[in-house]
Amino acid sequence: MSLSRLTVVAAAFLLAACSSASGPELRASKPVIHVSSARTASDISSCLERMLPSVQTTRNSGSTELLVGPNAWLVTLTPSGYGSIVKVQKSEGDYGGLPEPELRFDIARCTT
Repeated sequence: MSLSRLTVVAAAFLLAACSSASGPELRASKPVIHVSSARTASDISSCLERMLPSVQTTRNSGSTELLVGPNAWLVTLTPSGYGSIVKVQKSEGDYGGLPEPELRFDIARCTT
């Protein structure tokens, strides 16, 4: 790989790292929404995937994580004896793609 190409790749990587939050950063942030729902995690996940823009879904260790926008919101769905626990965390950066009131409306709609 040429030096100029390597420089471009490194610059793109650094720009991406600066413009978005990392998964661990999001997981460490204080939840802005923390609710219990009688709906299953898979029902809530399917609903949110239809309602929210640019969602990346991962499933691991019994929970489902939805990353919304360029690492702007992290929605964690954990099954419980009653249904599901929904936790929403926000990155420190400003993401204009999905305002918090709209996200709260979509969470409310999909959890009831």
